[in-house]
Amino acid sequence: MSARPRLLAVVGPTATGKSALGIALAERFNGEIVSCDSTAVYRGFDIGTDKVPPAEQRGIPHHMIDVVDPMDEYSAARYARDASQVVRNITARGRLPILVGGTGFYYRSLTRGLFDGPGRDEGLRRRLECVASKRGPECLHRWLAAVDPSSAARIQARDVKRLIRALEVWLVTGRPLTEHFARTASPLPEYEMLSIALRIPPDQTAERVARRVDAQFEQGLMEEIRTLLARGVAETALPFTGLVYKQALEHLHGVRGERETRELIVRENRRYARRQLMWFKKEPNLRWIHAPGERADTQADVARILSDVP
Repeated sequence: MSARPRLLAVVGPTATGKSALGIALAERFNGEIVSCDSTAVYRGFDIGTDKVPPAEQRGIPHHMIDVVDPMDEYSAARYARDASQVVRNITARGRLPILVGGTGFYYRSLTRGLFDGPGRDEGLRRRLECVASKRGPECLHRWLAAVDPSSAARIQARDVKRLIRALEVWLVTGRPLTEHFARTASPLPEYEMLSIALRIPPDQTAERVARRVDAQFEQGLMEEIRTLLARGVAETALPFTGLVYKQALEHLHGVRGERETRELIVRENRRYARRQLMWFKKEPNLRWIHAPGERADTQADVARILSDVP
């Protein structure tokens, strides 16, 4: 038995059954769930984020869900601080912390650390935005390629927000963003990580996502949104700009009909799943399972992996 405390992670694209696998493992190994979802942290946004209802949690404690109000700003750096404390508290109770979710940036912030960087320089950002407006974002991308080629290779040429941040870091600190990233460290350095990543074929993703979107509407997604608005949550709140809620809010304003909205959400979910897969493929030391997490054989396979690790 390893003397180091253990942190198990179950990650991967949307609709792969991560929650079901996490709960099954928590039951078997005396664990507690730590959510790794950037929208589930917001109170009141339940149906569109597929939060596991309390009745289906099987008595397993779930953490990092409903921790901030919808109008609050919640960053990956803040998540890393909060979640690392939760993980240590679970370990102190003699239980296994199980990280479950698909937000790759949150996963990286907790397991590998983040570079907080210098504070926002509003004057500099305005000047860079002006350059992008007058000469095109490609100009910023060429500039970044000259001073930080690794970041330029990672950031798309039209991603103005990330281009500006990368250039801001270089201009303020004199060092490229990738050099800062190389100096980051996990907020949980004492932990032994075992990370399981789920993956299913694209056609299965499409089918499962379509069923889930239908279920979200049937469970009252639109009523949930109306309730949030009635409570004074502004449409500019960050969770309203995310997947499902953005498209449903547009439907509420008559931009498109319900059938078209459901189809759009399915398409956006499939695109999101592809982006998640690309992200997690770049993460080191993941053990990939090519099957959905709710299957008994999947759960048995992961349980064997956990049992075999000293």
